[in-house]
Amino acid sequence: MKNYTKLTLLLFTVVACGSNLLAQQRDYPIQPIPFTSVHVNDNFWEPKMEVNASVTIPYVLAQCRAHGRVDNFLRAAKLQSGDRLSDFPFDDTDIYKVIEGASYAMQVKKNPALERSIDTLISIIGAAQEKDGYLYTFRTVNAKKPHEWIGSKRWENVEVLSHELYDAGHLYEAAVAHYQATGKRTLLNIALKNADLLVATFGYGKEEKYPGHQIVEIGLAKLYRVTGDKKYLDLAKFFLDIRGPKGDAYNQADKKVVDQHEAEGHAVRAGYMYTGMADVAALTGNEQYLHAIDDIWNDVVSSKLYITGGIGATNAGEAFGEPYQLPNMSAYAETCAAIANVYWNSRMFLLHGDSKYIDVLERTLYNGLLSGVSLSGDRFFYPNPLASMNQHQRSAWFSCACCISNITRFLPSVPGYVYAKDKNNLYLNLYMSNASNITLAGGRLSLIETTDYPWNGNIDIIVNPERKFDFILRLRIPGWAQNKPITGNLYTFEDKQAQPVVIRINGKAIKYTTEKGYAVLERNWKKGDRVTMNLPMPTQKVMANAQVKDDRNRFAFERGPIVYCLEGPDNKDSLVQNITIDKSAIVSTTFKPGMLKGVEVITAQGKSTRRQLNTDVLLETDQKVTAIPYYAWANRGPSEMTVWIPYEASAARPQPAPTIASTSKVTASVKNMRMWKALNDQYDPEDSKDASAPYLHWWPKQNTTEFVQYDFDQEHTVSESKVYWFDDGPWGGCRIPASYKIYYKKGEEWIPVKNTIPYEIAKDKYNVLTFEPVTTTALKLEVQLPADNSAGIHEWAVK
Repeated sequence: MKNYTKLTLLLFTVVACGSNLLAQQRDYPIQPIPFTSVHVNDNFWEPKMEVNASVTIPYVLAQCRAHGRVDNFLRAAKLQSGDRLSDFPFDDTDIYKVIEGASYAMQVKKNPALERSIDTLISIIGAAQEKDGYLYTFRTVNAKKPHEWIGSKRWENVEVLSHELYDAGHLYEAAVAHYQATGKRTLLNIALKNADLLVATFGYGKEEKYPGHQIVEIGLAKLYRVTGDKKYLDLAKFFLDIRGPKGDAYNQADKKVVDQHEAEGHAVRAGYMYTGMADVAALTGNEQYLHAIDDIWNDVVSSKLYITGGIGATNAGEAFGEPYQLPNMSAYAETCAAIANVYWNSRMFLLHGDSKYIDVLERTLYNGLLSGVSLSGDRFFYPNPLASMNQHQRSAWFSCACCISNITRFLPSVPGYVYAKDKNNLYLNLYMSNASNITLAGGRLSLIETTDYPWNGNIDIIVNPERKFDFILRLRIPGWAQNKPITGNLYTFEDKQAQPVVIRINGKAIKYTTEKGYAVLERNWKKGDRVTMNLPMPTQKVMANAQVKDDRNRFAFERGPIVYCLEGPDNKDSLVQNITIDKSAIVSTTFKPGMLKGVEVITAQGKSTRRQLNTDVLLETDQKVTAIPYYAWANRGPSEMTVWIPYEASAARPQPAPTIASTSKVTASVKNMRMWKALNDQYDPEDSKDASAPYLHWWPKQNTTEFVQYDFDQEHTVSESKVYWFDDGPWGGCRIPASYKIYYKKGEEWIPVKNTIPYEIAKDKYNVLTFEPVTTTALKLEVQLPADNSAGIHEWAVK
């Protein structure tokens, strides 16, 4: 059995928000150094945090105003007439998350204008709060046509769709951040009034319900830390313990939380719940929680984690898939799930002091999380796929904007993951240039770290204690520097030979021991001591476990913590799906300061293939192949992209030969023009529900007549149509259509073709229709959607 004695015995004193409140609390054995003590000044993270503060936060605030988030509160406060609300009952959290992010940003750099804007928002939020503390605009507005998710009375739908407790959790996190940043209690008082209502309402013998979407548990733990009032911690534990076994796996309520040992269901909810379990375990000493999340963590890293650190493989429920189910083009890997994954792994490290958790955190941070926001700071991804055929593009806004507002609150907090401490142990977890002030049990010190990480593995640290004293500096040696991408065998490096990691103190190479992935440097430190470490950064070829069928006969490039991808703009004919690179290919790297805000690019010799008409012989061309960091893709518009690169020709997709359909101009009744390209990309799906292949769909429309149209490059004589329907039943909203019909253009008229065989409508196959030959410049396919579902098309071929 694991030894949790340290966890259960450790006590520390917290100064609470009241002037005289002191509370003795258990907490994590290891404590993070607050980001306010870590002043990052490197060329990688500092610009990104500055863009977040100067571009993203103001942009998202403006979008929240434009899309009704602020109006929700104004109408609930009766400061604005009408009862129109935004799209979702969780939209209130976008305001809370922006306040949290702005609070963090203001702790790093004063911003009086932003502070005034936040103060105004807080006053509006306070006005929208009901007298007993209830705060949920979608009910308080009392709309004539209430949103169907909220239920007829308070808490009725809290286990499913109302998101009342989810909203509360984000309110609490924002309130604590704002209080700590400004010393003002304005938002904290609102949050405490709401939390006191929850304490009075929920519990055994009262409302025995759990949150349908977790995060209130994390927020309550933060209120407990700030106030020392145990009722908030008790409620957080209640919300966890009351889950299961009669609920749904979708929101992790099909089992008691202590009986869950595999990751399941909605990935964001899961990540927040595992984080909340870790918080409550640390604060109460509950070892059952620890055993459960230990097992779940092992399940994720052994079979459910993308090489980018993304979690949540399927768009059906934004959820974890089966073990080794890690599709690339249809990968969901939501930005919010990446943020939740960082939170969870950070807590796991604080519990166990093992660098394997920081390995996952770092992988997620530099890849699957950072990819969620554009380099300009005003365009975003919700899912983060690992392959594309032009159908993915960053968006200015989503009606469900959770990922956008989540980015604003996360980025300013990045420096808080750099250091942690336990008495006289100082952990250095992430490498970025910074100047930091740290207090250990034995004394105070400052550190100055200089590095070009993640492009270079040379790290220089100057240690300046106020006076000489003994402490242990624990330098993380990343798994990727020890020939281990992550713990377990889900991913391995093709080159099995790890290069030595050299550490010097005051210029002299030292022998060191390692514990849990850390180089242990114990000495009597004096002012000016200099530690240097060189982490070798060869370009590695990563291989996936053979059970991940989507990655067979492929590898991914990784250099240091950065995962790479091939993207159209850097490669011949703007194509990458037709490229192969030999496993033994020699690669080179070059830093390009003027490209994508400064990136290290990888180049290698490879081959591209394309098909020819009337023959199976492929045309093969040698070419230079360029890879860029995955996080930077889609900053130059939609294009082809792939993380996993074929080294076997059978895994590649040769450029198709031109056909009547592929050379046609596509139009459709679907407004999203990016979907039009799916019709004639000549990508054959595995089956109708194959979301890894691009497809066009009309969801959420039902029972309407829709169309797709080909305008040919010239007049052609045609006599056959082949259409492959998209049908994502039973969980999705698309089914094969009720009927369809083909028309050809004659002058300005559309004439039905005279079919020579009956129309067939079936899924998982091409539906072939032959008809009497017609000479025309255009064909139109008219689709009658089902009465209760929508429909879609994978491919439409013409002959």
